[in-house]
Amino acid sequence: MTRRLAVIGDRSEAVLAHSAIPQALALSGAGVEWQWLGTEEVTLQRLESVDGIWLVPGSPYRSLEGALLACRWARENWVAFLGTCGGFQHALLEFAQNVAGIADAAHGETDPDSATQVIALMQCGLVEREARVRFQTGSRLRLLMGVDESLEGYHCRYGLNPDHRAGLEAAGFRFSAFDAAGEVRGGELPDHPFFVGTLFQPERHALRGVVHPVIRGFLDAVRNRAAG
Repeated sequence: MTRRLAVIGDRSEAVLAHSAIPQALALSGAGVEWQWLGTEEVTLQRLESVDGIWLVPGSPYRSLEGALLACRWARENWVAFLGTCGGFQHALLEFAQNVAGIADAAHGETDPDSATQVIALMQCGLVEREARVRFQTGSRLRLLMGVDESLEGYHCRYGLNPDHRAGLEAAGFRFSAFDAAGEVRGGELPDHPFFVGTLFQPERHALRGVVHPVIRGFLDAVRNRAAG
């Protein structure tokens, strides 16, 4: 059976992660047929035919609605989901709006005047930086990584607004990756077969010929869903 993966994002040669993603899939994507979709190309009909969704870096997206639709479809239909960098941010945004009851939840990059920025400009940006990430014991991310902490690469200026962390946790989102100061760097939905997001960019490891454990685990989930 063919396993189908939608890689969703607005592809650009200027985004380093977009060069790394095909390499990551080539290294560990055996048995998975993948297609790159721009956010403005996302429709329910296209999402219905896939076994996995990877919402990739490169925000602001051309279609906020397309990005959020992809997150919601994966969450509600138990489709394997990975959101990296901007993909993680928008997964949190969709969850805030449709699960946590924050109807006016906004992303500070696209709505800087909003008073309800669930995703906000970080005090210390992470553009082309590496930093240590600690994984919470017992979490899916810790299980995937196989280590308590790792050095990860970033290219982002926006992250979870800590004022909204408790509300998202109360609604069921588990934050499971943190920096040295305890700031959120990744998370997951515990009751979903595979719904994981990271603020860091695991795809960058492919530029060194290495498959990141999070990507390997995601592709395993794509294969297993289609096989079942």
